[in-house]
Formats: sequence, C-alpha cells, structure tokens
Amino acid sequence: MSRLTSSPFHIHLFLYIPCLVFLCSLSHVAESQIQDQEQQVLLKLRQSWQDPSSLDHWVTSNSSSHCTWPEVTCQEGSITELKLANLNINYSIPPFICDLKNLTKLDLFNNNIPGEFPTVLYNCPKLVYLDLSQNYFEGPIPSTVDRMAELQVLILTANSFSFDIPVSIARLPKLRILHINQSEYNGTYPEEIFGLSNLEELSLAYNYKLAPSQLPQNFTALKKLRFFSMPQMNLFGRIPEKVSDMEALEHLDLGKNPLTGEIPSSIFSLRNLSRLYVCETNVFGSIPLAVSAMNLSVIDLSANNLTGNIPEVFGKLKNLYNLNLESNQLSGGIPVGISRLPALSDVRLSNNNLSGMIPPDFGKFSPLRRFEVAYNNLTGALPEQLCHGGTLFGLATKHNNLNGKLPESLGNCSSLSVAMLNSNGFTGNVPGGLWMSRNLTALVLSGNGLTGELPKELSPNLTRIEMSNNKFFGKIPSTVSSWRNLKVFDASNNLLSGTVPTELTELPSLMTLLLGQNELSGILPTDIISWKSLTTLDLSHNKISGPIPSKIGLLPVLTQLDLSDNRLSGLIPPEIGQLNLIRLNLSSNLLSGPIPAKLENAAYDASFLHNPGLCASNSFMRINVCNAQSQRSSKTNLTLIMILAIAAAMCVLLVVVFTIRASRKNRDWFDSTPKLTSFQSLNFTESNILSGLKEQNVIGSGGSGKVYRIIVNPSGDAVAVKRISNNQKLNEKLEKQFAAEVEILGNIKHRHIVKLLCCISCENSKLLVYEYMENSSLDRWLHKKKRLSPISGVANNMILDWPKRLQIALGAAKGLFYMHNDCSSPIIHRDVKSSNILLDSEFNAQIADFGLARMLAEPGEAVSMTAVAGSFGYLAPEYAHTTRVNEKIDVYSFGVVLLELTTGKEANDEDEDMCLADWAWRHIQDGNPISDALDEEIKDDSNVDEISNVFKLGIFCTATLPSTRPTMKEVLQVLLKCSDPLYNVEKKSRHKFDVVPLLENSKHEETPRSDFHVLECNTY
Repeated sequence: MSRLTSSPFHIHLFLYIPCLVFLCSLSHVAESQIQDQEQQVLLKLRQSWQDPSSLDHWVTSNSSSHCTWPEVTCQEGSITELKLANLNINYSIPPFICDLKNLTKLDLFNNNIPGEFPTVLYNCPKLVYLDLSQNYFEGPIPSTVDRMAELQVLILTANSFSFDIPVSIARLPKLRILHINQSEYNGTYPEEIFGLSNLEELSLAYNYKLAPSQLPQNFTALKKLRFFSMPQMNLFGRIPEKVSDMEALEHLDLGKNPLTGEIPSSIFSLRNLSRLYVCETNVFGSIPLAVSAMNLSVIDLSANNLTGNIPEVFGKLKNLYNLNLESNQLSGGIPVGISRLPALSDVRLSNNNLSGMIPPDFGKFSPLRRFEVAYNNLTGALPEQLCHGGTLFGLATKHNNLNGKLPESLGNCSSLSVAMLNSNGFTGNVPGGLWMSRNLTALVLSGNGLTGELPKELSPNLTRIEMSNNKFFGKIPSTVSSWRNLKVFDASNNLLSGTVPTELTELPSLMTLLLGQNELSGILPTDIISWKSLTTLDLSHNKISGPIPSKIGLLPVLTQLDLSDNRLSGLIPPEIGQLNLIRLNLSSNLLSGPIPAKLENAAYDASFLHNPGLCASNSFMRINVCNAQSQRSSKTNLTLIMILAIAAAMCVLLVVVFTIRASRKNRDWFDSTPKLTSFQSLNFTESNILSGLKEQNVIGSGGSGKVYRIIVNPSGDAVAVKRISNNQKLNEKLEKQFAAEVEILGNIKHRHIVKLLCCISCENSKLLVYEYMENSSLDRWLHKKKRLSPISGVANNMILDWPKRLQIALGAAKGLFYMHNDCSSPIIHRDVKSSNILLDSEFNAQIADFGLARMLAEPGEAVSMTAVAGSFGYLAPEYAHTTRVNEKIDVYSFGVVLLELTTGKEANDEDEDMCLADWAWRHIQDGNPISDALDEEIKDDSNVDEISNVFKLGIFCTATLPSTRPTMKEVLQVLLKCSDPLYNVEKKSRHKFDVVPLLENSKHEETPRSDFHVLECNTY
C-alpha cells in the first residue's frame, strides 16, 4: 500500500469533503427559504396598503431578487432596511412587518399614516432606527416605548402626538438621535432625557404648548451632544453658564423663547461649535467673547434686541462662513477683519443702526454668496470686488446713505439673481452687463441719482425692474417687446420721452406698469389686448394726448388706473365702467361729455376733477351736472336742434348696424350649433338664454367669464348664467372647470348646493345656467366695502344679524357634509370661501362654483394635484406645500368662513399684516378675550357666548395639522347644538355651552395650530 493511501490525514479529508458540500447546500436552501418568506412579507405589506402606485415594482420575478428593489436593503440575503419615505401611504403599519426578523432600519418619513404610535413595532427585536416623521400619528407616546430597547435613532417630527412626552423615552439607553419636535404635546417633557449619555442629536423644537420651563442644569452633562435644538419651547430664565462643559457641541438653537439675561461667554469657548441660534428671544446685554472659539463657522444671533458694536474678535474666526446679526440694534462700524475672512460666504447685517463705510475688502478674499446690509446708516461706496469669487447670488444695500458709482464688476457678475440697491445716493450709469446678467430676476434701483438710457436687451429671466426716482432719459426702446418675462416695470419720476411704444403692450406677463412723472407724449396704443395680467397702470403726469383707448376697459384683471395730468381728450370709453377698479384717476385732462353711468359712484367722486368738458348726472361727483347749464342764445338753440336731428337720423342708422353686428356677435359666440343639456325640468328655452346675454344683464365677472341675470319668461322668473369664454377657443383650464361643474352638479342634488338647471355648449363658449340667488353672495353682506344692493330690493344698509349668520353657517356646513359623506364618491370643493356661498331670498346658504372640485375614490383619500388652486386666505397650509388634497382642506377653508362670520373681517384683509386664520390664532395666543375679536355689529350680552363658540370652532377648523381638524360631521354637530333653541335654553339654565367637549373624541385642543411658526400668510 502506498504512503498516500495509508495517511490518516487523507482518509479524514475524503470523509470531510462530502460533509462540507452537504452543509453548504443546506445553507443555500435555508437562505433561499428566508428570501422567499421575506418577499411574501413585502408583497403582503403592499397589499395591506391597498397597492399604492409607488410600489408597483414590488412584484415577483425570476430575474431579480427583492433585494434589488430601491426601498429594500439586504445583508447576507436578508432584509435589514426598509426606506419607505414619500410613498403616499395612507394606511396603518401591519403587525406582520416584524416577520422581517433582521429588520434594523424602518424609514416612513412623509406619508399619510394615521392612528396612534405603532406599538406593533415592539415585536421587531433588532430595530435600531425608526423614522415616523411627517405623518398623521396622534395620541400619546406610550409609556411602554422603552420596550424598543435596541433603538439608537428615534425621529417623530411633525405629527399630532399629544399629552406629555413620557419619561420612558429616557429609558432607551442606546439612543444617539432623538427628534420629537413639532407636535401637539401639551404637558411636560422629562428632564431625565438629559441623562441619555450617548445622545449626539436632541431636538425638541417648536412644541410651544408644553408647560413653561427653564433649561435644566443637567443638560450640560451630555458630553457627546453635537446638535441641540429647543426653539419655541416656552423656555425662560438664563442660559446656564456651564454650557461650555458640552465640549462636542456644534449646533445650538434656543430661538423664539422668552430667555433673559446675557449670552454667557462660555458659549464662545466651545471649540467645536459650528452653529449658534438664539433667534427672537428676549436676551439682552453684551456678549463677552473668548478668542478660543476658532472653530466657529456659523453665528446666527438674528432677531434679538442686541446692542453695542459688532465685536472685533469676529474678524479672527477663520472658519466663519455664515454671519447673521440682522434685526438687532447694533451700532458702530463693520469690523474690517470680517471682510478679510477666507471662508466667509453669507453676511446678513440688515436692520440695525450700523454706520461708517463698508470695508472695501468684502468679496476680495472669500467667495461671497449673500451680502445684505439694508436699513442701516452706512455711507461711502459699495465694495468693488463683491463678486470677485463669481458666486454672489443676493445683494441688498437698500435704505442706507451709500454713494458713488455702482461697481463695474457687478456688470460681470453672472451669478447675481437679486440686487436691491434702492434708496441710496448712487450716481452715474448702471454697468451695462448688469442689465443682461443671465441669472438676474430682480433689479431694484429706485431712489438714487442714476442716469443713462434704457437698455435694448434684458436678462431673459428678469421679472422685476424698479428704477423710479432717478434721472434716466431717452425713449422706451421698441425692443421692449423682447422683455417677455417682465412682471413689474416701474420707471416713474424720470426723464423718459417719446411715445408709449406699441411693443410695450405685447408683454403678456406684465402685472404692474408705472411710467408716471416723465415726459412721454403722443397718443396711447389702441391694441392692448396682450395685457391679460395687468393689474396696475399709471401713466400720470406726462404729456400724452388723444383719446383713451376703449380696450383698456377689456383688461380682465385691471384694478388700478391713473391717467391724470395729461392732455387726453374726447369721451371716457364706457367700457372702463366694466372694470372692477379700486383706484381710478382721470383728473386734469381735456376729457368731455358725460361720465359713463357705471362710473357715477361715490368711490370715484374725485376721479374726474379739472376736466371742464365733463359732466355727471349726480351732483355728488364734484363736477358739473349735465343739462344744468344756463340757456344759450337762440342761435345756439337752433344749432342744437339741427345737431339733434342729424343725431336722430344717425341713431336709426346705428340701430340697424348694431342689430346686424349683434346678430353676428352672437353667431361668433356660438359659431357651432349650441347643444343644451338639461339636469332639471325647465320652464324656458335655449333662445330665452341666448337672447339675454347682454351687457346690461351682467351682475358679476371672474377669471372664467361673466355672470348674467336673465329673465326667462313673462312671469319674471330669473336664472343666473355663467358664460365661460376667453373670446377664443377655450383653453384647457377653462374646459376642465366647465367639465368639473357639469360632472358634479349634474349628478348631485341637495338643498344647500346650488342647483344647475342646464348647460349650453359649443366650440368657443359654454354656458352654465343656475337657479338665481336673490341675495347674492355672503361676502357682499359681510364686508361693507364690497356690499351691493341685492336685486330683491333689500336695503343696502341692512345688517346681517347673528341668527342669519348662524343659519348661513349651518346651511353651508350641511352642504359640505353631504359632499364629503353622502355622495357615492366623496367630493372636495377646493375653493370654499364666502364669495362662493350664495344666499336665496330667505338667506338660506348654497355652496356654489365647483370648477375646482374633485371626486375621491374613497373617504379620507389624498389626491395629488398638478398645481395649487384656490383663494388666498382660504388655502390650507399642507395644500400649498404638498398639492395633496382631501376633505380636510375644505374644513380649513370653512373654518376661515366661520371666522369671517364671527369677526366681520375679510379672509385676507390688505390692511392686516397676516391672514384672518393667523390673526385669530395670534389673538388667542396673546391672551386676549375672544369677545374683543367679535364683530361689534352683531354681538350683545345675549349671544356673545354662542358667537364665541363658533369663533373657537373656526380656530379648530384652521388647525395647521390636518389630523387635528374636525371632520365636517363634527363641525355640523357643533353648529346644530348652537342653533337648537331647546339646547340653548337648557345650557343657559345649567352651564355655559363650550365647543371643546363636543370634540373630545378627536383629541383637539382649543388652539391646535402647532407649527404656526413656519407658516406665513404670503407662503400661498
């Protein structure tokens, strides 16, 4: 026998090899079984979420494993991570998700998941990362949350969690990142959180309803903490001196709190600190600095009440790239050392009392991106090299005392987007390249001493030029037609000459045109139909002559017109009376003849002064009354008789011509055979409607067309007709609005929803015929400046008392409840507002204007829209940010209507700094009595409690978080209680009726707008 066969090693080797092969095959089979099981869990998960389209690729496939799906991460063939963010998931988390035994990370950021905290995840034994932020979770965080013992990251931001933050969170010893900000917590937070020694990030931000508290002394023991954020947390007292013990800290945000005392010098001893926020606090006193803070990269002390000079030591912070000290009371000069910092990118020093010259080295040693020093007392020239690095994006120096020429380097600054240089003393020409800077969108030069001619070309992205109160001269170039994207052009109070070129009327996006106080002459262009977006036109104080173009009266959205102090002559075109003008001035011209009847309004009593040839039929117009002059000589009378005879003959001829043209016009409106579709039994014909489409029957107009009141039979029955047309083939938007109205109103019937009688359609025009509402719309009764005399003859000065307002609220709520709950497919209106609530002869409310409405497949479903549509002041905040809509956006808008009914204010009053919903919330937050907010015209001792409850209901409905708003069912329940006489008698004899108990099951608070801090009215 050979030595090979007799070796024990080789004998064992022959025995082991089959065993290894067998074990490997078993391992492969086990791995395959695990993968099959996990794939089945994923497919079941998708099915439980009703097969969202975002997971359409979750299908079985022989060619690839589920580990290749983008939402899935596997290790060693088993799922360890699920990244399910932004998938529009609308259903709760099922318990079988924990059948993924190796799942360590679950990310569900930004979905629509409802319900309470998902305790089913307790059964995921290896979970270390959980992100549930930006969903609709509500209720308390459970006291048993510490059962998730392996958690290292817990992110619960922007939900509707309420009550206390439980101490059990502090029993998660491995936590490194904890974000529990921006929810509905209304109790306390446990100081034990600051004993989590492994924490690296801690954010409790924007939980303003938590009980007031001081920063606990023990928070400085967090030695590993890099990120600490507690803005708007009702923190009071001082910042602890021992903050310097937190040697790893890089980001500190304590903004929007009522903190007091000085900023401790120890903050600036933090060697690793890269970001400091103490915005909008009540901190006062000086800021002692330690030069050791050489690692500071961001300093943000904005919006405080800081005084004194900017510390010179800031000029030694070599890593500083962001310096924000705006909105304080700082004085003195800007330290020269700051301008030489090599990393500096963002400088914001606006709204202070700074003086002296701007150091000339800004931009020379660092790539500046933003440079803002507006609203100070700075003097001297603008630094020449602000754009030296080629990155300058925003420049704001307005409202200072700067002078000299604008730096030529700005003409080569291709990165510049916004330049606000107004209200200084700059002189000379504008650098030529500045007009053409390819990224420039806004150039504001007003209030300087600049000179030169207007450029022939502009940056293609420029939307706003303001150059008033300068010394620009010359003609407006004919190439102005190439300024296609311009929305605002203000060149008033300059030395411009020549005519208003026809090419200027070709700018379709132009909204504001101000050319007053120049030396313009000649006649105005007659063809101005391209100005579809123009709202303001001011050509006053020039030398313009000739007639006023009649087509000015056809501009669809023009609200301000000033042609005063010119040499205009002839009649005032009657078409101008069709405009909804809030400002009109035609004074100091050579106009003659009678003022059009629709302009004989007290609102325009000073609009026609110093036109000797003008007259009015009413004496209050402050000009001559027509036909009141003294008798002329007999020769003049004879001449007048002859003129009248000739005029009479011409009138006969004109009647014939007008009849022919009118028939042609009607044929133009309906250049194909009209088709009538009825939805009710009718007592009129198609011809009754078409023959009533006359200007004297117009009772309103909107973005889609005019509305007519037409008498359809000898009995005097009237209908309201909305004519949808843009004088050309209907565009896609108008077609969709017409289709939505017909689809919805043609298939539903309810007492409190406007009745669509029929529709008439052809290629270029479409008519919607409704039941006529005698008392017009709610907004005309609530808001005096819009109030009109109803055709029914009700007195113009009649007050809409509280019983009628409550009746209207109840009727509108019933209509919306029906749409949301009783239709075969739920309907969301998307444009609920007081002008879309119509009133019949008995002041019963009917919801109208369904052009933006949408049907939902299921109640509570969120539908994504391609664009935000609706009305300012009524838009729910989540709609503006996400374009996803469900029934809660109607609840928000209806809440605004309730606030209008109770306060008498408008939803977006131009005299207020904020919209009505935010104003009402601020009124409550400031501790003011609700009774002070109520409309004085309607409240008295007998109804103030009832009105207050409806006001509070409006607050509930306008909650920022959709999940905290009531449903229309709950809203209707409250309003029924308010309007029930028996209930009111009972509650007066027993206790005050309050809206809060009726909504207890929804866990609403009296003031539920939790993230008001990030919302502004002009966001929408």
